[in-house]
Amino acid sequence: MSRILLVHTGGTIGMVRSESGYHPEGDSFRKAVFHMDSLKKADMPEWDFMETEVLLDSSRMNVSDWNLIGSIIADNYTKYDGFVILHGTDTMAYTASALSFMLKGLNKPVILTGSQIPLCETRSDGRDNLITSMMIAGEGKVREVCIYFGSLLLRGNRATKYSADGMQAFVSPNYPPLATAGISIQYNESAFLRHRSEKFECRQFTDVPIGVLKIFPGIRFDLFESIISDKLKGIVLETFGSGNMPDDGNLLPILEKARQNGTVVTVCSQCPQATVDMSTYEAGSALQKAGAACGRDMTTEAAVAKLYYLFSVYSSAEQVKFNLERDIRGELSQKFEL
Repeated sequence: MSRILLVHTGGTIGMVRSESGYHPEGDSFRKAVFHMDSLKKADMPEWDFMETEVLLDSSRMNVSDWNLIGSIIADNYTKYDGFVILHGTDTMAYTASALSFMLKGLNKPVILTGSQIPLCETRSDGRDNLITSMMIAGEGKVREVCIYFGSLLLRGNRATKYSADGMQAFVSPNYPPLATAGISIQYNESAFLRHRSEKFECRQFTDVPIGVLKIFPGIRFDLFESIISDKLKGIVLETFGSGNMPDDGNLLPILEKARQNGTVVTVCSQCPQATVDMSTYEAGSALQKAGAACGRDMTTEAAVAKLYYLFSVYSSAEQVKFNLERDIRGELSQKFEL
C-alpha cells in the first residue's frame, strides 16, 4: 500500500463564501476532506494531510512560496511514495513548472490539482480532481511533476491555463497528455519523462528580477528601455508566431544594452501551439543576431521558472543562455543530454 502526502496550499478548492467573496478557510476544508468517504475506500492509497501556515489565493504566490512547497516535498521525500499539492488555478502552471526544475532527480509522482468550484459547493469539480490525483499518485506510474485537472494528466512544465470558467482549465498545446481519466485511467507511457540515475535534491530558487514583455503592434521599445538595467537578470519576450517582432529602430540597441548588462533575453511565442524559430522570417532574425535565447516550444510559465532555476545554479549569463536552449526536465521537444 502506497502512502501519499496531501498538501493544501490554498486556492479555490478550499475556499468558502464570505461577504467579500470566496476566501481560503482551512478548518472547514480539512473537515470536508477527512469526511470524504471516497478517500477511505480500499483502492485508495493511505494518506496524510498537511496545510501550509498561510493559505493563499494562487494569484499571490511568489518565489518564496515555490521554495516552501519544494522544501515540504524534500523534507518528506523518503517518507512518502507520492505527493498531491492542492493549489489555485491562476498560477498552478507556474508552480508546476517551478517544481519540475527545483526537484532534480525526482523519481516519485508530484501531482498539482485544484478546482474551479470550491469543494463546499454542490457542483464542485474538486472531488474528482482530488480523488483521481490521489489514485494517480498512489499508483506511482508517472514519476514527474504533473497537473491533473478535468480528466487530463499533463506534464507540469508543458501546461498552461486555458479557461477561467470551464471545468477543463488547462491544456498542453505542444505535448500530449500523460494520462486520460475516463471509466479507467489510461496512461500514455510513451510520453512519460525518461529518468536518469541521479540523486534527488531540491534546489531552492534565488529571487532574481525577471520580467515578461508581450509584443504588440505599434510597440515603442524606447518606452521599455529603462527597465533594461543590470538589476534585470532575465526577460521573456512573447513574440508573434514563430518568433517575429517589429523593429522601430530602438530594438537592437536595447538588446545590445541587455547583453552588456548580463540580462538574458528568451524568445517565446504568444501562440499557445507554436515553436519559435527566429531564422524563419527576417522580422525575427534581429533577435537571433542580438544573441537572444530561443525558447522553441516552451510555455511562458516554463520559461519564467527555468530562468529562476538557472540563475540559482549558474552565475554566468552565458551559462544561463546556453542551458535555456537545452531540454532538462522535458520542457522542450528538442532533446539534449545534460
